[in-house]
Amino acid sequence: MTAKCGKVFAAFLLALLIDLSNGAAIFAQTTEATATATSDAGASTLDYTAWAAMALRAEGVVEDRATLGATFETVRAQLVDWRAAFLVAQSANSARIGSLRSQIAALGPAPVEGAIEATEIDDRRTELSDQLVRLQAPGIAADEAYSRADGLIREIDLRLRQRQADELLRLWPTPINPANWPAAMRAVSSVAVGLWSETSGKWRDNAARTQLGDNFPLTLVFLAVALGLLWRGQAWLQGLALRVQAKAAARRRKVSSAPAQGRNIWNVIASLVQVIVPTVGVMALAKALQLTGLLGPLGESIVQNLTTIGFVAFAAIWLGGQAFPVASNPDAVLRLTDERRAKGRFATGAFGLVMGLEVFRNAVLEPIGAGEAALAVLQFPILLLGGLLLLRLGHVLRRHKSAERGDDNEPMFRNRILQLLAQGAVIIGVLGPALAAVGYVAAGAALIFPAGLTLGLVALLFILQQLVDDVFAVMVRDRDPGRAALLPVLVSFGLTLASLPVFALIWGARFEDLTELWTRFREGFLLGNTRISPTDFLFFAIIFALGYMLTRLFQGALKSTVLPKTSLDQGGQNAIVAGVGYTGIFIAALVAINAAGIDLSGLAIVAGALSVGIGFGLQNIVSNFVSGIILLIERPVSEGDWIEVGNVQGIVKAISVRSTRIQTFDRTDVIVPNTDLVAGRVTNWTRFNLTGRLIVPVGVVFDSDTRVVERILRDIAEAQPMSILNPPPVVAFVGFGADAMMFEVRVILRDVNFSLAVRSEINHQIVERLTAAGIGIAHNSRDVTYKLEAERDAARAALVSKGQPG
Repeated sequence: MTAKCGKVFAAFLLALLIDLSNGAAIFAQTTEATATATSDAGASTLDYTAWAAMALRAEGVVEDRATLGATFETVRAQLVDWRAAFLVAQSANSARIGSLRSQIAALGPAPVEGAIEATEIDDRRTELSDQLVRLQAPGIAADEAYSRADGLIREIDLRLRQRQADELLRLWPTPINPANWPAAMRAVSSVAVGLWSETSGKWRDNAARTQLGDNFPLTLVFLAVALGLLWRGQAWLQGLALRVQAKAAARRRKVSSAPAQGRNIWNVIASLVQVIVPTVGVMALAKALQLTGLLGPLGESIVQNLTTIGFVAFAAIWLGGQAFPVASNPDAVLRLTDERRAKGRFATGAFGLVMGLEVFRNAVLEPIGAGEAALAVLQFPILLLGGLLLLRLGHVLRRHKSAERGDDNEPMFRNRILQLLAQGAVIIGVLGPALAAVGYVAAGAALIFPAGLTLGLVALLFILQQLVDDVFAVMVRDRDPGRAALLPVLVSFGLTLASLPVFALIWGARFEDLTELWTRFREGFLLGNTRISPTDFLFFAIIFALGYMLTRLFQGALKSTVLPKTSLDQGGQNAIVAGVGYTGIFIAALVAINAAGIDLSGLAIVAGALSVGIGFGLQNIVSNFVSGIILLIERPVSEGDWIEVGNVQGIVKAISVRSTRIQTFDRTDVIVPNTDLVAGRVTNWTRFNLTGRLIVPVGVVFDSDTRVVERILRDIAEAQPMSILNPPPVVAFVGFGADAMMFEVRVILRDVNFSLAVRSEINHQIVERLTAAGIGIAHNSRDVTYKLEAERDAARAALVSKGQPG
């Protein structure tokens, strides 16, 4: 487990690249197996005899508890190839089978018992049924073989997971028991003696000395390169990077000041020198040692892992510098003091050295076959140191929450993740060494090293997400970081999804587990009698998208080119365009389903029952949808109409499948369900004609000549340009009010939309004409009498003096 963690850590800075490579490898492996199976199925040459022998051998391997893990992996890989071939063979003769079923269906239902069918029809039905049975046989056999292969693969995976769990829960010799320490001392002594024996033995070998002499110049070159890169290479390249950056900044200052995001991007790229240069130096050193020819098996094991050790250490130092920068940065993920950042850098770099030490321990102890006691004792100090470093990192990350408490904003989701990681690091930092101390060394290692790798990968994701934000800000030439833009958020989300397989590998998942998930995903799922795979779904989505785009193009052509040249009003044109849209989407869905080969006949009963339930649950929505269709077909209300529904009055702006939007005369939008327009009472002022009646009330004083008033009002109404003379305007003396005699001017307008303007104009003319004729316009009047308090008291006193009660 620890060796695996070390190898994963050596590659985790390239986690996303590894993930993409794994996906490509899985896809290539599956594609190759599928291609082979396709050719086999097409030629009907699947060797079921060989498969039976393979299946029996696999069953024997599964039943044998002494089977090695490598044997399990080999057999599993062969079973995966067979399963892929059977998956393709399941659809053999599918086109011909579909044709035969259609032919049999065309003959009509089979006669019931006792009924007589024509001889020609009966013979033809029998012949077609026999052909159908023969053509279905290969698919049925492949289906059975696929189930058997899939079951064996599941059994092997279960056995491997059980072994992995047993290994984690196995109790090793207690490393804190002094009785086990001598075994560790002997193992260390064996390593030292083994290295000396191998080197001295090679030196005494004439062939080895000859090889050393022949490779001596090249060895010196590699040693010089290694020394230069490890000692001064990083400083040289950093100086070169700073000079290039200074020149670029000078060129940018001639145009405008350089954005901070551009400098951040350059700093991250330039900082990779801290990893690349020393790692190349370690590789050169390893190559120089190999060229000497003085290495034995133990030395070769150490040298082969030397590059991994160097990369782990330098990558951890780089990651600590990026996550806990020396200079304070307001955009940094972690808001910590200088002291806390320094502690974080130290803990991160030290954990990388611990990981490198674990890789070195595996490299030197595995070749000599050290015992469990020696392995446990020598691994415990590494686990203890790793747990202490995790504990320190957890405390440092907790300080980020303390620094955030002074902010007015609520903690972001990122901060919650950091606090969760901090708590996990503290718990594992205590629990891991404790388990190792009592003898559960494998369990402790399975907690400590993956926890450190998880923190490193999360830090890498945060760095990449911030880099994506900076790149986006530079691309759009925005000096304010594009933190709220959608594109960098989507890219960051994609990076997070791509890292999930790496997290799974870190925490003990096998590569085969990921390939199995990918295979399951590619195989799809059964829907009725049809298997729907991602390829089928993608094909369906493409066909439907094309149909949808064609529908929108056709709608646009109708709306802008064809319909304006017809005699249809705007409401009718909108109804036709909407109907074409619904029809086009429905046809596109049907064509896409048929093109993808999705057979939904098996779901007819389930879909029927489901539709009933949906109908009850979504009764109002369905009712509004049907009402919207009725409105578009019958068109009692169209866009642009002036309608009144209940206490809502305004202009119809849009009719959708669920509701209608009405804009009132005070410019507010009211959403009215379509059911109210179909089932309720609606007043449409402008749908069928624009004419409408206008009533203008007029009040005159009581001493006015009513005949003169009537004549003046009629002249005003008849002179109004918007009034219709057939029927002519009517002036009615409607009654007597409290303060006036009441008249009404009733006119039929050509366009009721101008009723407000016509009313205003008629009122103006009424005031002008009645004033000129000396006729007063009535208004409310009241006589109000006020009595002072003193006068009231005086009157009361006078009454009292006369002997009358007050």
